Amino acid sequence: MQGQMMDYQLTLTPMLERARRLFYKKEIATKAGPAMERRTYGEMAERAGRLANTLEKLGVRRGDRVATFAWNNARHLELYFAVPCMGAVLHPINLRLPGEQIAYIVNHADDKVLFVDPTLLPAVEKLAPHLKAVKHFVVMGDKIPETTLNPIHAYEELLKDAASDYAWPRLHENDAAAMCYTSGTTGNPKGVAYSHRAIYLHSFGLSMADSFGICERDTVMPVVPMFHVLAWGTPFVSTMVGAKIVFPGPHLQPRDLAELIQNERVTLTAGVPTLWMGMLALMEKERFDLSSLREMIVGGAAAPQSMIETYEKKHGLKVTHAWGMTEMTPLGTVSKLKSYQIDLPEAERFAIRAKQGTPAMGVEIRAVDENGGEAPWDGKTFGELQVRGPWIISSYYNDDRSPQSFMDGWFRTGDVVTIDPEGYVQIVDRTKDVIKSGGEWISSQDLENAIMAHPKVLEAAVIAVAHPKWQERPLACVVPKPDFKDSITKEEIIEHLRGRFDKMYLPDDVVFIEAVPKTSVGKFDKKVLRQSYREYVLPSVSGG
Repeated sequence: MQGQMMDYQLTLTPMLERARRLFYKKEIATKAGPAMERRTYGEMAERAGRLANTLEKLGVRRGDRVATFAWNNARHLELYFAVPCMGAVLHPINLRLPGEQIAYIVNHADDKVLFVDPTLLPAVEKLAPHLKAVKHFVVMGDKIPETTLNPIHAYEELLKDAASDYAWPRLHENDAAAMCYTSGTTGNPKGVAYSHRAIYLHSFGLSMADSFGICERDTVMPVVPMFHVLAWGTPFVSTMVGAKIVFPGPHLQPRDLAELIQNERVTLTAGVPTLWMGMLALMEKERFDLSSLREMIVGGAAAPQSMIETYEKKHGLKVTHAWGMTEMTPLGTVSKLKSYQIDLPEAERFAIRAKQGTPAMGVEIRAVDENGGEAPWDGKTFGELQVRGPWIISSYYNDDRSPQSFMDGWFRTGDVVTIDPEGYVQIVDRTKDVIKSGGEWISSQDLENAIMAHPKVLEAAVIAVAHPKWQERPLACVVPKPDFKDSITKEEIIEHLRGRFDKMYLPDDVVFIEAVPKTSVGKFDKKVLRQSYREYVLPSVSGG
């Protein structure tokens, strides 16, 4: 017997129509220099129709890729809906990648039209000769500036001449709606094509109370870039539920973010830990009214427990750890306490919240050990995290590296984790970052979080250094806070760790650096550090 429900395709078009019908008054605000630009969902939906007509005139057809090279702003949101709802594929490009990788991505995706923010024109001008498939460039402004790009159009001029009525086609939920590329830390970036169905279901996942809980009453500020896994899906779910959106544009300094939260009364924001660590340092010196915030979502890299604690104890702000990947649209886990954990001692509560969390509904998880067997959920046994679900990829786009990324229908994340009996995932390392010393696995991430809890430390990254006896030993690369550059010592870092870790797990040495290198999405770039210290001789080896 089969169910007798309608064949209703899960596509983004009903989301756009819902926003137009129900939330036409709700605001979309963008920081544009010192001023704020304000539009409504009603205006966004009308402009999306004009944009679809424009794209059709430029020769964009169903299945064609349309690239964006842009900051978080209202025009970018219009592209988020106009492109997939007309049947084409939205392709936000990571503007922080090296030029050769951007050229590879644009050519691999076969992008037909490229939209670019005016401030980013110089970067695209340098790349233009290498972009083989791009037929049109559109600058996301009022008029065409002086540029070498050709043919070039102005966004607002195109929309002004286009009709607002557009007959949105009937799409299949498995059609591609958008695509992003991994940041290419090893080899060329890999493409991930998201279906309408995946984004639709993922948006429901983000709206669940035990996930991000985004609803109409929220004011959402996506600080995570719209090119980074579609801003973690926040623009889609915000449109679906009618939440007010605040876009920071290119203004991502701590003061910019604090003032936006204060002035726009933001209730939920999301970004990588380095952004929130910067804002925390600012808040130690200046006061801002951030009382509207109900939640700060932190992902993209592990948030130090000390940061989570300081925000809550000093400022009354709740930081929620989440984890996901480009290959997962990206939501995987969210770290929230269960009802019977709320009354646990404070130290236990923060220890749980510092983990990456339990899997969101729609995501299945397992950890696989070195022998290929499933690791027990005991909170101790290391294994590679593997996932599956309706918004997780089944293969990379047009890439022969796909088979090695899957195992028996599960996606191999490359993260080394433990899973405790309650189902909380704790990422202890990437498979390439874990330190293998004398038969033991040492978590660089655990050491980093502990070091960053030291009051004199701003950032810390721990890498493996070769050792003739133990194979590898940990080296701590520490960035002191500005006020302590001349007073911090190696000995106090090691002493700070003593008692928290067995002697075997303590770093063999500590070096002080100006800053930890970052990837294009704000994660610590340990491959740069490993290259810098590839010939480093530890004191225990040199006899020092």
